[in-house]
Amino acid sequence: MRAERMSPLLALGLLLAGLCSVHCLPENVVVKDQDRRAHVDDHTLASSNTDFAFSLYKQLALKNPNNNVIFSPLSVSIALGFLSLGARGSTLTEILEGLKFNLTEIQETEIHQGFQHLLQTLNRPNNQLQLSVGNAMFVQDQLKLLDKFREDAHVLYSSEAFPTNFGDPEAARSLINDYVKNKTQGKIEELFKVLSPETVLVLVNYIYFKAQWKTRFDPKHTEQAEFHVSKNETVQVPMMTLDLKTPYFRDEELGCTLVELTYTSNDSALFILPDEGKMQDLEAKLIPETLTRWRNSLQPSRIHELYLPKFSIKSNYELNDILFQLGIKKIFTDAADLSGVTGTRNLVVSQVVHGAALDVDEEGTEGAAATGISIGKLALQRTTVRFDRPFLIAIVLKDTQSIIFLGKVTNPTQA
Repeated sequence: MRAERMSPLLALGLLLAGLCSVHCLPENVVVKDQDRRAHVDDHTLASSNTDFAFSLYKQLALKNPNNNVIFSPLSVSIALGFLSLGARGSTLTEILEGLKFNLTEIQETEIHQGFQHLLQTLNRPNNQLQLSVGNAMFVQDQLKLLDKFREDAHVLYSSEAFPTNFGDPEAARSLINDYVKNKTQGKIEELFKVLSPETVLVLVNYIYFKAQWKTRFDPKHTEQAEFHVSKNETVQVPMMTLDLKTPYFRDEELGCTLVELTYTSNDSALFILPDEGKMQDLEAKLIPETLTRWRNSLQPSRIHELYLPKFSIKSNYELNDILFQLGIKKIFTDAADLSGVTGTRNLVVSQVVHGAALDVDEEGTEGAAATGISIGKLALQRTTVRFDRPFLIAIVLKDTQSIIFLGKVTNPTQA
């Protein structure tokens, strides 16, 4: 078998982004409360999620220029949306604007209701697709959550709550990692490598996905072939091949080829192949409008020889610095206002971690991702007093309050 020269596939993270942010769009949602009916606009939610997906991808690609990139932007978005339930003031604004929501067009309550309905939509039973998305919070026994935060976490984000002894960080870490491992069918084994001793609350989002191709690859036609990592490096990979009719688009403007492969559930994966040497140029132009134009341009076409590598990739990311670059800053500093969690301003985010795994083979695709946000109490403000100049000293007996010694030290070396 002859494999066409291939540059690395672009943005495999788009797979989960496309599935969960584009194909599984929530329907129009009508939210009832005492005084009004709030309308959640599907396009606004999906466009913001896609904009955030591309922004996060660009930062990850920049930090990992020669490595695979795989992540679930939706998992990160939901986790940060969950966190924002407890944020107030400019801390809240930073999170929502960092998630690419235009707060002049959509209100905070509508954002949460949008995520609520999205979670409900994604978790609907489907015989053709395994898809589960959920949230959990692990709470220090002594931490008193506000009733509203606990209720909103349950109602809006379907969050389970687990009492956790963070006084034993290793046991707490094991509890959280085991939960995530179970929810992701063993795909995400160690979300947290370490937990800070100051941790009192951890928020977790997980996603698990498994689907079969509508037109499967025949394993008998899978052969070893060259994959061109760069101009000077090739590796041998198991290359699948298929002859099929499927949505296809050749984008001459951006210099790339797009193929959409459909699952039996009618969800799909979009694969983007940049022309040689065009990867970075294409990455720079990833915006929601680009994805919309691509989707509108895809047309059913006969591809006589589609070559796609069979692969399994994993990732683990610390997102603190990247989120900081995206404008979400205050949650990591003493200026954080997470008073919506406990009623006091003594909490700060110490870690945002993300793990993802994706397997693509002849049968279909299996993917999982998880995002963890660890929150700790602010350390007591450090006070430094340096006795490096003349000072007084008084030694007072506790019981009688008698000053037993009184003096002045002008030169500690003087006898």
